[in-house]
Amino acid sequence: MDLQWVWDGIKEGVAEMSWLEAVAVFFGIASVFYSIKKNILVFPTGMISTLIYVYICLKYKLYADMGINAYYFSMSIYGWYLWSRPSNGKAALPVTWLNKKGLFSSIALFFGSYAALYFVLANFTDSDVPYWDSFTTASAFVGMWLMAKKKVENWIAWIITDIVSIPLYYYKGLMLTSFQFLFFTVLATIGLMEWIKAAKSKPEVYA
Repeated sequence: MDLQWVWDGIKEGVAEMSWLEAVAVFFGIASVFYSIKKNILVFPTGMISTLIYVYICLKYKLYADMGINAYYFSMSIYGWYLWSRPSNGKAALPVTWLNKKGLFSSIALFFGSYAALYFVLANFTDSDVPYWDSFTTASAFVGMWLMAKKKVENWIAWIITDIVSIPLYYYKGLMLTSFQFLFFTVLATIGLMEWIKAAKSKPEVYA
């Protein structure tokens, strides 16, 4: 990768970013950091970032991503509840792997949401990126659902989402957000390795 191109892109993004995007990026990175640490602060920090991105995505005609940020917000409430009230007498909700049923449900959620989102975007909005907007949103649906349940596989969904989001937001002129997703890809990879270690120490499998 051309490091000068990366640096130039960051400078351009900083020059063009609004204060709202800066706040959203800050809390978004904080949320991923807390997620890696399995800290419940992942949810309040994420809620601030997602509320701001609802507005930003509406402004830039990323309608599916606007919807996913609203979904993030509601799932953050759900995840906050699950993480703060673990069941089965455990001190905290454990990090676990999906079983076969959970894996099938996740795949079905991805393809079902992708098909529905693409149909809506292509036929009822003025989106100029319906394929990619639908893809990142569908994969993020899965990632957020699995994170709320503390499943290791949530990081795989986030890595896919982040990689595709990098060129999508760059194309839309949201330079800093594009580089945020590049940073998110690195953090998600670290998160995957950390959660694999945590799951190995407690090898139970839940649906």
